[in-house]
Amino acid sequence: MGKLLSNFRTTILLSLVLAGIMILAFGQVSGGFGEAFWQAAFRWLHVAAGILWIGLLYYFNFVQIRVMPNIPAELKPAIGKHIAPEALFWFRWSALVTVLAGLAVMFTRGHAYAAEVLTFGLAQGLTEDQKGFTLMGIGVWLAIIMFLNVWGIIWPNQKRALGIVPAADDVKAKAARIAMLASRTNLLLSLPMLTSMAMYQTLFG
Repeated sequence: MGKLLSNFRTTILLSLVLAGIMILAFGQVSGGFGEAFWQAAFRWLHVAAGILWIGLLYYFNFVQIRVMPNIPAELKPAIGKHIAPEALFWFRWSALVTVLAGLAVMFTRGHAYAAEVLTFGLAQGLTEDQKGFTLMGIGVWLAIIMFLNVWGIIWPNQKRALGIVPAADDVKAKAARIAMLASRTNLLLSLPMLTSMAMYQTLFG
């Protein structure tokens, strides 16, 4: 067991296999593999990828950005050349999977539901019954903004700041600040977004 757990790839693959078995078991006991099953499967993927995405966002902001100024200069290249690029790889791709899986969940609930969420409940006129869609729509659009921020601002500027793309020192410094501010923007938006997702599912289903 120790040998298995010492290898990251083996551990995560086994975890995925076990999760896959449980997903299939849920399909069996819930009455088949219809729309409800696929909605549940996409929701699982949405949550799993979202944990990785937001977890790394919090790692960057709670740990790396705050601690970097205190790291001795001779040790900083290890962060910039090894840890940060690896973390950014999982960060940006988990953001993509989170958003795509979330949209899949939304559309498996029906195009009318998706239209209500994306229009903040205005697709059929804002009534008392539609106000939950307004709050859910805010969360969905915040997530999309955060995703676009990752791919459109954070990642391009981090490539310059980390030297993945060649750039002069002043350009690197400017890019690092832009990436930091964009990351802090996502940190700012993350809790309202998560509140929307969690509260809607609990109160409106």
